[in-house]
Amino acid sequence: MNVLALNCGSSSVKFRLLAVDAAAPPAAARALAQRTDAVHGGNYDGAVRGALDAARAAGPIDAVGHRVVHGGARFTAPTPIDDGVVAAIEALETLAPLHNRPSLAGIRACRAALGTATPMVAVFDTAFHAALPERAARYAIPRELAERHGLRRFGFHGLSYAWATARAAALLGRPAAELRLVALHLGSGCSAAAIRGGRSLDTSMGLTPLEGLVMATRSGDVDPAILSALARGERVAADEVEHWLNERSGLLGLAGSADVRDLLAREATDPHARLALEVFCHRARKYLGAYLAVLEGADAVVFTGGVGEHQPEIRRRIAAGFEWCGLTLDAARNAAARGTEAVISAAGSTVAALVVAADEERMIAADTVACLGAAGRRAAGR
Repeated sequence: MNVLALNCGSSSVKFRLLAVDAAAPPAAARALAQRTDAVHGGNYDGAVRGALDAARAAGPIDAVGHRVVHGGARFTAPTPIDDGVVAAIEALETLAPLHNRPSLAGIRACRAALGTATPMVAVFDTAFHAALPERAARYAIPRELAERHGLRRFGFHGLSYAWATARAAALLGRPAAELRLVALHLGSGCSAAAIRGGRSLDTSMGLTPLEGLVMATRSGDVDPAILSALARGERVAADEVEHWLNERSGLLGLAGSADVRDLLAREATDPHARLALEVFCHRARKYLGAYLAVLEGADAVVFTGGVGEHQPEIRRRIAAGFEWCGLTLDAARNAAARGTEAVISAAGSTVAALVVAADEERMIAADTVACLGAAGRRAAGR
């Protein structure tokens, strides 16, 4: 089956047309075409049409898989798209407006162009964490308020973690069901996850993608009282402060740049760049240590995402000093791993260190095929 995996962001539409065999692992999917198109002035129709034209030139489109960031409590697995599903995703926009809104625009544009003849599936980033234990999912706020407003920790980057888990198992030559992994997705958005037996036990992002690690423009963990303190001090609404925490904070807020490469180049002469990197790595180290405790040890630490894949120096700083738990990087292996899969731990390290190149599109395509197959079997059984 040829599946168009569509990933709509705030300023671009990324797609890949993949030939998928339902009986084969996601890594076996064959890429027929791929491209990233810029979105100008919110014109997703034009960008999606361009993606469809490029994909059709490479082969027929049998199905479309759409990445959707926030599935809330309702969507805990890939779901065939119909009008009701579109309306439900729209209702979740308040939890992830920067992400769900572009996904919805892409879904609508794709449905308008292809009609109902081509099946489509929504694949949710939160689904990987849907079975979080209550001790990890609950906020310690009044129970009645949490239940009334659906306030809990959902977690994100699930497609990346599903791929990283599968590839870690392949690199280690062991079934995912046997593995304990601490995975660090480090990119523009950053998060950490404690994974045992292929399931998420804890993760750093929460109700929204704002919680957890320091990110390019997001603050990550802050004292909640900062929200009201800034609202009072600056005489602005809480929504404005939340906007600052999402788009003006993180590395950008600390050093005026959201690009780790720029900060690494500047840190020798710029104390703000140096501090930003120290804060970034310190927060990641805290979560790495915490999740080693949650898992009671680990078989591997996995680095993925744009920064995790391409920045050996950041990996070195995060992993430094963890020899006490059996994690030691090999300097040469680490330095050589840039955007490719690799084992970067030293010989004798009892906790492996891995670099996995993120491939959310292959997971989208595999999940789409599995979802449509399951839906077809259910329909046949009625």
